[in-house]
Amino acid sequence: MSVTPRTVHLIAPSGYCHNQEAAWLGVERLRAQGHQVNNTDVIARRDRRFAGADEVRVQDLNALAECLTLPDIVLAVRGGYGATRLLPRIDYAGLAARLRDQPLVLCGHSDFTAIQLALLCHGVKSVSGPMLAGNFGAETLADFTVEHFWRALTSPELTLEWQTDAQSVDLTGTVWGGNLAMIVSLVGAPWMPDIPDGILVIEDVNEHPYKVERMMLQLAQSGVLARQKAIVAGSFTGAHLTDYDCGYDIESVWTLIRKITGLPVVTGLEFGHGWRTVTLPLGAQGRLLVENGAASLILNDFPTLR
Repeated sequence: MSVTPRTVHLIAPSGYCHNQEAAWLGVERLRAQGHQVNNTDVIARRDRRFAGADEVRVQDLNALAECLTLPDIVLAVRGGYGATRLLPRIDYAGLAARLRDQPLVLCGHSDFTAIQLALLCHGVKSVSGPMLAGNFGAETLADFTVEHFWRALTSPELTLEWQTDAQSVDLTGTVWGGNLAMIVSLVGAPWMPDIPDGILVIEDVNEHPYKVERMMLQLAQSGVLARQKAIVAGSFTGAHLTDYDCGYDIESVWTLIRKITGLPVVTGLEFGHGWRTVTLPLGAQGRLLVENGAASLILNDFPTLR
């Protein structure tokens, strides 16, 4: 698809980019489309398993508060682990003052969810979407992922559509979420947003259904789910079931969560660590509709590029 050339600023708040070739392939693809990609030094930066020391990685983000000319897109190189270490050091007030209501898009997923939700506590909205190495640098670029990315970044109203076996739903709420493990890691911390009447959208990778269930129960037992109006389940891949599970699978988890919370759980959205993923604005206002196996999430009130 044809897109307006943009300025893409890379940040690496989490793990060292062990797949250097993929990251540079992502840079080449973005530049081939006419985009300017800067701060590429973060790709090779390393301190043990991290993409640099904590103070260096957090400065990638905090520097945006003092940036005279903001880029169009701030794109995370990859996930892994490390974002949680930065949460006490982030300049939330400065970033909120500089970025709120600006046409700048912060994009990433996985470990980056922790930073996104912490920023959301301070009114800074971002998008849960593709990253440089894993998505733009994938061996084969997914047209589905790229098209949804640019559509989310340039459409003042965004509609996601998919098939589901969930029962009929028609409700509105604040859309938030991301990686389930990272959401749960913030329970009880000051960086967990309090979203009443929320539409919680979740995903994860390499987590067995019993671990997904345990995390969902923690959200239920801590009162988070009691404040939600619905749950949308994205991609949960990479887990391997055995004979011991005896039919206990991810659908068993959703059945239990529906039973104990009374919330609708709408499955089937291609969102998360998969090769194909939608881009989801966090903090947007959404209307969730399900009828006859067709689901849609209509979103507005989120930052887009001019």
